Amino acid sequence: MKNLFHKITNWEAWPFKILYTPISIFWLWYIIKSRAVWFFTPSNPKLTFGGMEGEPKKEMYDLLPKELYPTTFNVMPGDDFDGIKIKLKQYQIIYPFIVKPEVGGQGILLRKIDSEEALKSYHAKMPWEYIVQQLVHYPMEVSVFYIRHPKDTTGTVTGFLHKIPLQVIGDGKHTLEELVKHHPKGDKHFEAMKIKHADNWHIVIAAGEVYKLSYAANHNRGAQFIDLKEHIDDKLVKVFDKISLDINDFFYGRYDIMCTSVEDLKAGKNFTILEYNGCGAEPNHFYDTGYTLMGAYKEIIKHWRALYTISKYNASQGVKPWGLQKGRKFLTYTRQLMVDMKAVDATIE
Repeated sequence: MKNLFHKITNWEAWPFKILYTPISIFWLWYIIKSRAVWFFTPSNPKLTFGGMEGEPKKEMYDLLPKELYPTTFNVMPGDDFDGIKIKLKQYQIIYPFIVKPEVGGQGILLRKIDSEEALKSYHAKMPWEYIVQQLVHYPMEVSVFYIRHPKDTTGTVTGFLHKIPLQVIGDGKHTLEELVKHHPKGDKHFEAMKIKHADNWHIVIAAGEVYKLSYAANHNRGAQFIDLKEHIDDKLVKVFDKISLDINDFFYGRYDIMCTSVEDLKAGKNFTILEYNGCGAEPNHFYDTGYTLMGAYKEIIKHWRALYTISKYNASQGVKPWGLQKGRKFLTYTRQLMVDMKAVDATIE
């Protein structure tokens, strides 16, 4: 009974559909006002589906100056492994590095690759195009939610978070298995962690050692979020105004960034963009940061209103929403792709 009560009251852990269903009437209202089911697709005209989901990461990286994101190249599932090794040398990417699917999200199939053997295993099991990306060693990962009306040259930062991927700290007494089991978020990902960390599962972690269980700083992957809203100021906004104006036609979404410090990020130095997400980006700053359920709903609805306003304006400028059938086919494909990816994700260490 106690566990049931906790599940009911712990709204931050509710499945996406359950969390969003009570406010879906607002989304429906924007569909009716726009007379378009996919009213949001003009929001970011250069991203497929406005960046709601299923957009290739190439689109994002091709719009960014190369110095703003980690060294990256793409691999097809049928590529010869020797050719991949040649590319690693060509791009000067060294172990360890990150791999992740070209189309995907939520940290699915994202892995840190420590050796040639691990890369060979990932490549053999990965049936979709994926990205090889140099691992960034900056100490902080942050997310910045940015909104700008197309008529304006200055936007707003509505959310600023420090994200800490799922990790445990050793005490010199307990095994990794035991540490995960007793971690407040780790126990929810116990089976997945058992597969991904099989080699170290029964090893006692040294006292004070930080053992990273995941490199995906997603809420649904157990990451901890720390609110940085008190650091939102004109300096921070100015940095993301410049980036977004240079990208051109990016008006609504969230940047995921590695940096040395908040101060350096505000100064526009010592940071790199891991990726940015378009209109499908969740304003995730209401997780772990003291929001009530009603407060979270107000925040979501506020962002939806901005999304509608931007999309309506861009539509008036000739960027029309996707047609009903085109959007339906695309959404059916991308959602089945996510189901298939989750199944493969569960098989890769």
